[in-house]
Amino acid sequence: MDKRTNEELQALVDKATAGDKKALETLILSVQDIVFNLSLRMLGTFADAEDAAQDILLKMITHLSSFKGDSSLTTWVFSIAVNHLKTYKKHMFAHYPLSFEYYGDDIENGKIRDVPDLTQNVDTDILAEELKMSCTNVMLQCLDTESRCIFILGTMFKIDSRVAGDILDMTPEAYRQRLSRIRRKMAGFLEQYCGEYGSGRCKCKDRVNYAIQSHRMNPAQLDYTRAAEIPIETLLDVKHAMEDIDDLSRNFSFCKPYQSPERTKRMMQEFLDSAQLSKIRNS
Repeated sequence: MDKRTNEELQALVDKATAGDKKALETLILSVQDIVFNLSLRMLGTFADAEDAAQDILLKMITHLSSFKGDSSLTTWVFSIAVNHLKTYKKHMFAHYPLSFEYYGDDIENGKIRDVPDLTQNVDTDILAEELKMSCTNVMLQCLDTESRCIFILGTMFKIDSRVAGDILDMTPEAYRQRLSRIRRKMAGFLEQYCGEYGSGRCKCKDRVNYAIQSHRMNPAQLDYTRAAEIPIETLLDVKHAMEDIDDLSRNFSFCKPYQSPERTKRMMQEFLDSAQLSKIRNS
């Protein structure tokens, strides 16, 4: 999160809305990784997260003049992003919804031994790591949209319950209670089925070929293992971490943050250089 004071951020916002391209670029750079990682966890795939992140950043630019410093810039951006993602219907899992029952049945009954080698000479350990990160992220899609949002804000971003309650229009107490229930549900599923984060029978290395055959993973496009991981401290202001309401943090170590993909960075730079930006500023 950005460590500038509210006054410094407001000054940047004022410059950006007055047409200062450098100030606008600084603001975008300060939040684009947060926006991308929230989108990735909410939507489940890199491609969908990139598209949604671009939409959110553009929405941030077009509404920048409405930021008055009543909250932090990141809280304001979170509110825009959450409202956008809760109603976003262009992602894959909006058309093919998942459930814990479906996921569990596939783990128990998927015929993983009947699949030939489909690894295309890619190292199995690399593919297993890709599957682990992809699987646990996709598992979030088994939650309803609001529950998923609560889990991500509280577990990955560790947002204070008062701030999260404002973003989601609920009391801090209701937010904490729901977060605790959702975390227990997620941890219970991992413990029952997952051999990586629990004591279940599912091992990523054993399911690599099955995942490739099911089009859940492509050896030629390994988004997670090729993405640049960033230290959690660069994404979170640990001094304002969410209160520790349970002992489940170790269960969710898969919530790793990544840098925004180059395609998103290029798109935003092209937009900053375009005539379209001046039209938006003047609208």
